[in-house]
Amino acid sequence: MVVQPLSWLQTMHKRATIGSIMQPPSDRRVLVTERRDLLLGRLRRDGRVLSTDVAAELGVSEDSVRRDLREMAAAGLCQRVYGGAVPASPAVADYGTRRGVAVDSKARVAVAAVGLIEPGDTVILDGGTTALAVARALPRDLDATIVTHSPTVAAALVDHPSVEVYVLGGRLFKHSAVASGAAAVEAAEAVNADLFLLGVTGVHPDSGLTTGDADEAAMKRALSRRAADTYVLASTEKIGAASRFSVLPLSAVAGVVTDAPADDEAVARLVRMGVRIVPAPVDPA
Repeated sequence: MVVQPLSWLQTMHKRATIGSIMQPPSDRRVLVTERRDLLLGRLRRDGRVLSTDVAAELGVSEDSVRRDLREMAAAGLCQRVYGGAVPASPAVADYGTRRGVAVDSKARVAVAAVGLIEPGDTVILDGGTTALAVARALPRDLDATIVTHSPTVAAALVDHPSVEVYVLGGRLFKHSAVASGAAAVEAAEAVNADLFLLGVTGVHPDSGLTTGDADEAAMKRALSRRAADTYVLASTEKIGAASRFSVLPLSAVAGVVTDAPADDEAVARLVRMGVRIVPAPVDPA
């Protein structure tokens, strides 16, 4: 056995210590699951993640972070955007499932939205479960005209005594139970309205107003062009979330109707951007 001088052992210990300090986190085997837990935590806390920031913080490549985000997006855990990701909207589920999501929140938003309608107005009412809640919340003595491309919204107004209803036709997009496509867009061109109550699946300060289908997004834009003012119906689960297809920038709407609390980070950012927030009542009754 060869005994090395003490100075040699001290030198080797110093080199090992320096090496462990300089070694990037990736070499220390940061687990993929740990990275993804961190990414999910940042999404919940900040409402977005930037690939460059996370890569620098963890000492891993941006490709690794982007790969994590791709797999998380495929699992419905986030929505990828340029440079990173934002929370995915839970409102992209099928129509039947969405009818049971955030029911109380949608009722509160509906009450606030009804307050935007003046007697004699012509109102374009979008499809979806929040728009259906608006239809059901219309006062029985309201004299107005409702234009909609949603058969379910139209059916909810059959027994309303003083609301005139016009239905726009086209291909039925079953996921949201609305008419869409070229025929529906063409029908919308004949409408001139005072107000459009727009439904989306995501309202995010960075991504704007989004939904999960390209044709549906195009139909919403066509309807918005036919109204003097557009207000967004945004129950709590849609605030700070995003979906794949852009509908409109936030600058293109008159306001966002929501029951999300004023101290919500996404709401606070929207206010700082100059977006008008129409607060929904805590108790719609």
